Amino acid sequence: MKLILAIVSNDDSGAVSSALTRGGFSVTKLATTGGFLMAGNTTFISGVEDEKVDEVIGVIAKHSSRRTQIVPSTSTMDVGMYSSFPVEVTVGGSTIFVLNVDRFEKV
Repeated sequence: MKLILAIVSNDDSGAVSSALTRGGFSVTKLATTGGFLMAGNTTFISGVEDEKVDEVIGVIAKHSSRRTQIVPSTSTMDVGMYSSFPVEVTVGGSTIFVLNVDRFEKV
């Protein structure tokens, strides 16, 4: 058995959640925040049998896409002076961790 932790953008969260549920996978959703953009994410937690790991990863990949976004960036010019300029960054997609599970119980 494996434990899958998948960090997905909030923009893709609904589609990923629906697709995993339609696929018969039980998931727990946690609201999380990314460190770089301080943007909202959803972390999905799911325990699956070893042979289902690739299927779950495929569902997540299909429903979480990378895209570019323009965000304001600030740089310091002089003491007390700041300049704001737009920066293009890649957002979305997913980060997936697959961990071994020594023991699983549902009580």
